[in-house]
Amino acid sequence: MLCLYRLLLSLLLLLGLVSEKVLASVLAIDYGTEWIKASLMKPGVPFDVLLNKDSKRKIQASVGWKRNDRLFGSDALSIAARFPTDSFSSLKYLQGVPFESDITSYYTTISTADVVKTARGTAALQRSDGTEWSVEELIAMQFAYVKELAEAVAGEKVQDVIVTVPPFYTQFEKDAVVDAIEIAGLRTIALINDGTAAAVNYAMTRTFPTPEHHVVFDAGASSIRATVIAFATGASDLKTSTSKDSNQITVLGVGYDRLTGGTELNRRLRDILVADFQAKHKRDITGDKRGMAKLWKEAERVKTILSANAEASSTIESVAFDIDFRSKVTRAAFEEACSDLSQRFTAPIHEALARSGLTLNNVSSIIMTGGSSRVPMIQNAVKAAFGEDKLAWNVNADEATVLGAALHGASLSRQFKTKDIRVTDIGPFDVQISYLAEAKSQPAKPRTIHTSVFPANSKTGTRKTLTFKRKDDLSLKVEYKQTPFPGFPRELLEIDITGVSEAIANLTEMGAVEPVVKVTAALSESGFVSIPEAVAYGEIKDDSLTGKLKGLFGGGSASEQVPLNAEGSESADAFEQAGTASASSASATPSEKKAAPTGPQTIALTVKTRWPTLGPLSGSDKRKARDRLAEVEYEEKAKQRKEEARNMLESYLYRIRDLMEDTSNTESPFVKCSKNSERKAIEQKLRESFEWMHDKADEAETSQLVAKRTELEALERPIVHRYKEIEEFPRALNNSQMWNWSTRLFLTEAKQNLTAEEQGGAISKYLKEELDELETTLKDHESWLNVMVEKQKAVKMNEDPAVESSELRARAKKLEDHLHRLVRRKVPLRTKKTSSSAGTSETTSAMASSADGTPLPSDSGHDEL
Repeated sequence: MLCLYRLLLSLLLLLGLVSEKVLASVLAIDYGTEWIKASLMKPGVPFDVLLNKDSKRKIQASVGWKRNDRLFGSDALSIAARFPTDSFSSLKYLQGVPFESDITSYYTTISTADVVKTARGTAALQRSDGTEWSVEELIAMQFAYVKELAEAVAGEKVQDVIVTVPPFYTQFEKDAVVDAIEIAGLRTIALINDGTAAAVNYAMTRTFPTPEHHVVFDAGASSIRATVIAFATGASDLKTSTSKDSNQITVLGVGYDRLTGGTELNRRLRDILVADFQAKHKRDITGDKRGMAKLWKEAERVKTILSANAEASSTIESVAFDIDFRSKVTRAAFEEACSDLSQRFTAPIHEALARSGLTLNNVSSIIMTGGSSRVPMIQNAVKAAFGEDKLAWNVNADEATVLGAALHGASLSRQFKTKDIRVTDIGPFDVQISYLAEAKSQPAKPRTIHTSVFPANSKTGTRKTLTFKRKDDLSLKVEYKQTPFPGFPRELLEIDITGVSEAIANLTEMGAVEPVVKVTAALSESGFVSIPEAVAYGEIKDDSLTGKLKGLFGGGSASEQVPLNAEGSESADAFEQAGTASASSASATPSEKKAAPTGPQTIALTVKTRWPTLGPLSGSDKRKARDRLAEVEYEEKAKQRKEEARNMLESYLYRIRDLMEDTSNTESPFVKCSKNSERKAIEQKLRESFEWMHDKADEAETSQLVAKRTELEALERPIVHRYKEIEEFPRALNNSQMWNWSTRLFLTEAKQNLTAEEQGGAISKYLKEELDELETTLKDHESWLNVMVEKQKAVKMNEDPAVESSELRARAKKLEDHLHRLVRRKVPLRTKKTSSSAGTSETTSAMASSADGTPLPSDSGHDEL
């Protein structure tokens, strides 16, 4: 709680004020295998975890259908035992993975859903009615659900989002995340590795005068990840130009096990229950989807109990084959079944340290995060391997990742001013570019050359330039050097670069010596590899005396050398760039050619990208997916409106029925304000409405349900109106009489001042004509009011009023406005009557004032007073 308090207090101090005219919000989503956590950053909204509709701080990562009703969160998970092929959970496993991969095979061992292959070669899930939904669409539904929760809090549309991903995600999986974001109607700010996000949360309330190294150990449901982080405050030894108060977060290495986590523990515990069932009842339950779904749910419950107890009892009624199953599982038996996992729990930490070049002695602590970090089995394994004193519990294991992601997302938006935390992440895989070398002779077979562009641990947000001695178009392949995981392809992109011949010829004509092709490769902050641009590049020497002198003394631009590779053939020279390619001047125009340009020259080439294996969804595919989701949402909204209309009609009918049953009570307001004929008409319509509800309401349209209620309301409305008028009339009358009295009081005082002026006293603020006009308005109102009050006295309670309270208020408002106009306006200035020095009769010199109060001279020509 103290940590959370410090976090909230810190954020209140960190977030600067944003102009009220600019509304902005950033949504952070920590999408896990088992749980979804979200946080909304918006000016005026407390920085915290987003609550779901049940006021819970995390949402079950599930979506499902109960017949035709779509459900989310715990509602979707709870129906798995009844609808095992219509409840979809643990979808994170299948994000962007090939259907034939080991991960897909593993998923079928933990889920009762029917997994099918898509046309793209990925996995989709099939409902019991045969409808297929791609994983991107199902996750987009969950993102859209979170978006709806965020918009309810923000009070406006939410569009920008940052989503956490594991550090081992391939480009295929990241593409799937971004596709799901777009289908959900959101816009990706960035993807952030979950260990890095937890590090941002850790650095949020701390400074590091001396650089520190920590391991973020994230034990989740599907996997275990370890991230070695360097923390420093100010530029320190990170060689970055930053303010002295900024925190630097540098990822040095990552390690992971993709299939070891809380879900694997559940799977093994479920298998214990399966074995016990089959041993006791001699029946194979593995083919019964409902039975397996029930056992999976029970395994999760038992695992929680075993975290704090030595044994747990299990009872499931009619688990399968009408058999009631009872079992008892001990912690010892559970740990024995998972004994081979002990080294796998800690291997990611060893791997991350090895990749970072550090040892355990260099690390201050192992920061424990992730829901499965609470499992005693995992804790004991880490303690045994690294020592209990190294374990740190100084962040919220469940929420550190999403809160860190939210702060990082806000720092990427111009609408927020946050604590300066600079993040440098890395790519986990070796990325290389392959291409065919130009044949030296015609019969020779082209050789494939492989050039490493982004080795493992390369910093994200960097670019590299490859230089090719080419005169013709060329094609490149961007690929992983090794298969990232069994069943995954290596090929990422195929790049066609065209327009080379013409560009090289143009540069040669301009005087360039040995022009080359430069290709820029980029590794984005989110870890995506791309080829954003390619140019033809050449240096044109200056043969003038000035140019020769510059060359003699080393001035001017140095041409890049194109070295040979180890095989002695053409090579690609890869070097890091801080920004775009070093050759960035504009392409030469005809006029420039005539002017004999000198120095480095570039001509842009055409770059076309293709995806040979698992590329992102096409634009048309995403539009179709959005349309499918929109159709589902429209149908749900229509159904919701119909249900609301039906419920409102039904409750209204019962309310009117209760009123009608109470007609024997002659003192009830309903009886007093209604006529016998009106009650009979309502009774007849009420009877007809109940009969219609029983026979036709199920098939009725929303408009019909609304119309039925409207018909009955039309009969009740006059009665309700009379009752309300009986309540409102005294208040409206009192309001009218109050303004009569206020106006009369004002007139009395104003007339006294006018009389005093005539007797030589102070000048009156108002003219007699103005007061007479107001008095006329007052008398008209008083006269009308007296007549209408007398008429209203003769009206019975079950008769329509002689005068509406709204008319009383409108008439009183007219008198009120007249009085206010006179009181609030700027009063004209007037002079007192004076005698001239020549003994002439007294004259009055009237002076008017302008709108701003400046006196204006009168027509009499007298001096201003």
